[in-house]
Amino acid sequence: MTADQQRAEEIVTRCEQVMAHAWMVRTFIKHCEEIDDFPELMGIVRAVFDTARALETRLDEPNAYFKMLGKKIGKLRSAAEQFRVDAQAASTHMNFQQAVVSMDACVEELVELLAAAAQSSR
Repeated sequence: MTADQQRAEEIVTRCEQVMAHAWMVRTFIKHCEEIDDFPELMGIVRAVFDTARALETRLDEPNAYFKMLGKKIGKLRSAAEQFRVDAQAASTHMNFQQAVVSMDACVEELVELLAAAAQSSR
């Protein structure tokens, strides 16, 4: 395995760790009581699910994984931005505030990891 291949696999592993955090936000929102009164919260639930499912089929192919993440990151970013608004409307509880911080951090790190993947493939 070349150093570039190893670096690509390391980036995929880190992306999966970040997606695990996003999945926990998804799970919290999907099962919160507020979902009944604020169905718009389901936007982040669907976006995380869609991204995670698309990526999981490409775990063994870093280039395909990064290509798919590149396709999905815009939708995930948009959902996180809308979630920031919707979560505030649903509840001011610390759990919602932290879920917003967590999703923003996940999106930011995924963008950085995509950039690192592009840099290492040059």
